[in-house]
Amino acid sequence: MSSEPTIIIGAGLAGLSAAVALSAKGERVILLEKEAEVGGKMRRQPVGNHHVDAGPTVFTMKWVFERLFAMGNADFETQVPLKKADTLARHAWDDSDVFDLFADQKQSEDEVTRFFGRKNAEGYRRFCKDSAAIFDTLKDTYIAAPCPSPTQLAARVGFTKVSKLMALKPLQTLWRSLGSYFPDQRLQQLFGRYATYVGSSPFMAPATLMLIAHVEQDGVWLVKGGMHGLARAMAKLAAAQGADIRLGADIAEILTEGRQSVGVRLADGEELRSGRILYCGDVSRLVRPFLASPAMADAAVAPSKRSLSAVTWSVSAQTSGFPLKRHNVFFSSDYAREFEALTKHRRIPEDPTVYVCAQDQEEDVPLASGAAERMLFLINAPAFGDRKRLNEEEISQCLEMTQSRLAQCGLTVDLATAQIEATQPADFETLFPSSGGALYGRASHGWTASFARPGTKSPIKGLYLAGGSVHPGAGVPMATLSGMLAAEQILKDHALT
Repeated sequence: MSSEPTIIIGAGLAGLSAAVALSAKGERVILLEKEAEVGGKMRRQPVGNHHVDAGPTVFTMKWVFERLFAMGNADFETQVPLKKADTLARHAWDDSDVFDLFADQKQSEDEVTRFFGRKNAEGYRRFCKDSAAIFDTLKDTYIAAPCPSPTQLAARVGFTKVSKLMALKPLQTLWRSLGSYFPDQRLQQLFGRYATYVGSSPFMAPATLMLIAHVEQDGVWLVKGGMHGLARAMAKLAAAQGADIRLGADIAEILTEGRQSVGVRLADGEELRSGRILYCGDVSRLVRPFLASPAMADAAVAPSKRSLSAVTWSVSAQTSGFPLKRHNVFFSSDYAREFEALTKHRRIPEDPTVYVCAQDQEEDVPLASGAAERMLFLINAPAFGDRKRLNEEEISQCLEMTQSRLAQCGLTVDLATAQIEATQPADFETLFPSSGGALYGRASHGWTASFARPGTKSPIKGLYLAGGSVHPGAGVPMATLSGMLAAEQILKDHALT
């Protein structure tokens, strides 16, 4: 064990997972977080007397967390109680009917047949088979492995396995590929929405992202007590192993000498010295003055290549009409127009698709009749938070458009008596500096985008990277994996095992 600590900047899931993995090996860890509680993007928003999960709301790839907690000799489900969701999500396009996807694939296939007909059900069977194959190919070669180049990925899969490489569909857009499975454009819309899980447009992202559908089909779990409980459990595990977690510790600068990291300077002037720094924020911040080294001068992601941001509302309100599940999607009438507004014109669409996480649904204690529900409303927005702040009138207009889409699908929300807290791209920019409010790092547009994300090692010796803006990508399990990969690299480079 080295006497020098590893300094981790950011107590989001990447920083927390790295703290667990390093401290489990007996290494000294100082984890610095500028906010008053851990979690990063997995944040919770006070609304009246309640808290609403205001960040990620979908929990998948449980095996990642089982592996992480095992490193700390802890049983994951003992520390983080879960309930497997029977319904993956409920979907609506108007007020005529609802369409559900289920954890049971055969049940989903029957629902596709009922709602869309046999031809689409046949396409659904093929889609499930192909998306599972893509995930199986990439799980150990890309997702849970160090960042590869295209050639390295081909080598890991096998140069002779041309059919497997082509089955990844890297040169075809997700939207175009979905057309080969589903004659009904509503199903293209439904499965195309998975591109937004990584802040991207289905009209520009590669069909490889089909794998996200398989990830959900493989299991969506509800974290009892809310998603933020996951972050707290990870912090508790890291602290139990000796990690020093310091909240309210804002970093002013990463210190370097030549091309070597030597420590950090906090906003209050305190300096902590170490040659091992793990940065878990958005990589676009790794430029002057935060990091003065010219080696990272090109770290910032151009605004045109940023992933999507969002406008969200944490809500406590009474609802009626639409029978909500935990996860609900209310689709816009024109998906192509919606994404043209977001990516080409960089403005909020007039008819947005709305995601509603009804956080009291499917809990062990049913919601009392007439009681207010805790909900998160989300619409996609461009990542313009460093250039523009929406004023109160604009936020009100966004909420009106959101409410209109919900009403067209039969959901009435009593906003007159509701408690509401809005978050917009400029707020996300404040929370995650230099991102412009982008919630997923670089957009996954084009087949090379995934390889453009930085890996664990930066050009500066001793400075390592993790988080949703680096490999293997955005999302709860991916960011967690990035922290685990970074810890593994640090231990290897410094012979600390």
